[in-house]
Amino acid sequence: MSERSVSKQNQQKRWYTVIAPEQFDRAELGETLADEPEKVLDRTIEATLGDVTGESGGENDLKLTFQVADVGSDSAYTEFVQSELTRDYQRSLVRRGSSKIASVITVETTDDYRVRLQPVAYTTKSADDSQQKAIRRLMIELVEEAAEERTFEGLIDSVLEGRLSSAIYSEANTIYPLRRVEVEKATLEAHPEEVYEEEETSAVDTNDE
Repeated sequence: MSERSVSKQNQQKRWYTVIAPEQFDRAELGETLADEPEKVLDRTIEATLGDVTGESGGENDLKLTFQVADVGSDSAYTEFVQSELTRDYQRSLVRRGSSKIASVITVETTDDYRVRLQPVAYTTKSADDSQQKAIRRLMIELVEEAAEERTFEGLIDSVLEGRLSSAIYSEANTIYPLRRVEVEKATLEAHPEEVYEEEETSAVDTNDE
């Protein structure tokens, strides 16, 4: 392709400012280039929590993923789809002679979003199997309770602000001394309309049997 063709093609494209959800104060996440608004839909952009909030420190250990859900004349509006601890930070939490207790829990919030959470607890020393099982069971109970009491936005806030981790730490630390509790990953799995559709399909299938 000639330089003139490339230049003409770029002139037909336009930049869209990528905007975080209202939950994140509509922070600007960057820009994306496209020749049609429809092509911007579903694009994803990653940023650390520190990038979004304008703060540094531990907030740079948490990576957020947003997906474009709506496009305006010159802006692309996103929704939150995932938070995940950076790999470097995850590696820094591992200690020889201690236990890592992890779980994967899928829950539904009060406004019918389905979310998958992956809490992880690190003990001060090696915990035995019964202690690990008790801590894992407690993590599941507390995550399920948190979802039963919160909207999707409220649940994600409790993850990002460390409140859910702190609640797990306070309770589980009575079973065996803990060094750290984190939510390793939080992922949006389904929107309310998708959950309703699955439930209706399941109900139809059950009636057919």
